[in-house]
Amino acid sequence: MHMINRRRLIGAGGALTLLAVPGCASLPGFSLTDAIRRLLTISSQSAFAALLQPGGFYDSQLARIDLPRELGGSGAGSIASAILQSGAFRRSLQKQVNRAAEKGAERAAPLVADAVRNIGIADAAALVRGGPEAATAYLRQNMGRALVDAMVPGIGEGLRLFDDGIISRALGAATGIDFAGLASDISQRADDAIWKAIGAEEANIRANPRSTNDPLLIGVFGTGVL
Repeated sequence: MHMINRRRLIGAGGALTLLAVPGCASLPGFSLTDAIRRLLTISSQSAFAALLQPGGFYDSQLARIDLPRELGGSGAGSIASAILQSGAFRRSLQKQVNRAAEKGAERAAPLVADAVRNIGIADAAALVRGGPEAATAYLRQNMGRALVDAMVPGIGEGLRLFDDGIISRALGAATGIDFAGLASDISQRADDAIWKAIGAEEANIRANPRSTNDPLLIGVFGTGVL
């Protein structure tokens, strides 16, 4: 499991200083750009710390990955064989799919960390004033399909590593999906799950910045004076 070390992102990357933000006069030299980067850093680190735990995807109501329709997902018409109709079989298969997603997330985590460090933020003030997940949405838009493309090999490796016959049997019984198709499908679903998890962490920080014990985030998103 890749562990991400929390880093302080300090710089002068924005024209708007925190001196213009109530409660932040005690943090001269920091900018709103620094605050957004700090917000994204802590949000992504917290999200990946949870997702990279054993069962991180499957045990999460937010991030759990559903099966593709071809493997007995939603819709009775999608079931190609009686083997895929067993509830116990589908649960086992879903657990294997979510374990494979963890391997993909290992590859995604450092890409997100690098993107946060290097992202250009044209209007940090708008992101500060934005909705609960505004910064996450901005980062996701900038990264495009980078996580999906990076995760496919890791997820393929995970599918092979964790397959105890369940995945092979499912693919043998399904129509319209093969191993490569399954890895691609899980990568896209894992991408959605990762961004949902990061967005949820951002929303939590915005709602309660003091929970971070971070003066910069408290100064920008809190209501009290430092």
